[in-house]
Formats: sequence, structure tokens, C-alpha cells
Amino acid sequence: MTALQIIEKKGRDAVKELRLQKLRNGYPFMINSNELEPRQCYFEFPDGTIQLAYLENSAREFTMIRKLSTAEAQALRAKYGFTLQ
Repeated sequence: MTALQIIEKKGRDAVKELRLQKLRNGYPFMINSNELEPRQCYFEFPDGTIQLAYLENSAREFTMIRKLSTAEAQALRAKYGFTLQ
């Protein structure tokens, strides 16, 4: 494993741990993806649901666009290597 691969793995592991901490403490976790439109992201909630959101111009409020289906949420978690709490 190269030095860059080691750094990338540490970064991924840190994000996964932060995600679990936030969800366990009752907070949503924001998932950014280059595949989404600008100003869009996903929010994963402690109850296991994931919603697609849009960042309003004020940059302080998100508008929820839609809740992902169970299959979509599972596919998104699998894509990023996330597990349910």
C-alpha cells in the first residue's frame, strides 16, 4: 500500500467513525456526492432514513427534496461502505 493509499484509508475511516458518532448522538449526517446537482446533498438520519436535500441561497437552510426508498438508501450506503448503526 502506498503512502497516499494509507492516507486515503485513514480519511475514509475517520469519516465513517464521525458518521456513526453523529447518528448515535441523534444528529443527521450529511453525505456529499459529485453525482448530485450543485447545492444538493443527502442527509442520513438516526432512524435510518436518507433524504435528498437542497442548500438554499442563504447557505443556512436545507430544503428536503425527497426521502430515498429503502432500496436507494441501501445502495447509497453500500456505495460508500457505510453500515447501519
